Amino acid sequence: MSRMQTRLRQFLAAWPQVALVKITQARGSTPRAVDTWMLVSAGAIFGTIGGGRLEFMAIDRAREMIAQSVVQDRLDVPLGPEIGQCCGGRVVVEIALVDDDLRAALPQRIAKMEADYPSVYVFGGGHVGHALAAVLALLPVHATVVETRPEALEGMPEGIATVASAMPETVVRDAEKGAAFLVLTHDHALDFLIVAEALKRGDAAYVGMIGSKTKKATFSSWFRREADGSAEALAQLVCPIGGADVKDKRPEVIAALAAAELIRGFAVADPA
Repeated sequence: MSRMQTRLRQFLAAWPQVALVKITQARGSTPRAVDTWMLVSAGAIFGTIGGGRLEFMAIDRAREMIAQSVVQDRLDVPLGPEIGQCCGGRVVVEIALVDDDLRAALPQRIAKMEADYPSVYVFGGGHVGHALAAVLALLPVHATVVETRPEALEGMPEGIATVASAMPETVVRDAEKGAAFLVLTHDHALDFLIVAEALKRGDAAYVGMIGSKTKKATFSSWFRREADGSAEALAQLVCPIGGADVKDKRPEVIAALAAAELIRGFAVADPA
């Protein structure tokens, strides 16, 4: 069971009366998209429809409905100066008290949502690998850290899968279509082997390698000469990960920048 599913079950167990708040229409600039939902109880919330004044209004109304046993309501909210929110769009929010059938179905709703999360493979469990795992544990992805050294996988955050493999390139071959690969092992030769496998797939949302412009140039020469790699495949490679503009090389900073980069890669791969 995922961390989100566990939190949902704990929330539902703690609060017998809950309202579902769901965005059913969104026009113009809005905080979240259609079908975004959250749960509201008398003293807590689960999820978010975007925060700000819109969410405060929805929470207030949901709690009124719980107190007054109002089964269903609808808010049609222009996001303008009249509510102190300047998005400029318009949102319709449906609010309904959660009955037994919906309460039973909510965990499956979470599971279905999580099933669509993209996959991220981090090769290397060193300082940056651990920092990346900590960031990825908070994001809507399925993250796996792969290492040749089993001891380097100790202490990974909850929700991060781990694989100890003497041949990590085989993990690349077996990965899901459209996965992302971040390569940062303790061995440059191993980095090159893993990156070459990722680039040759042709379907990766993101392929990143820790290093420098010099390392990228060395890899490029090796990739064409030794791995029979194409210029088209090589163009997919991001190195250094996180970009070159920020010079801060602390693991946590590299991890934050690289995580933002790969999320952008997923968005470009699937603009819908």
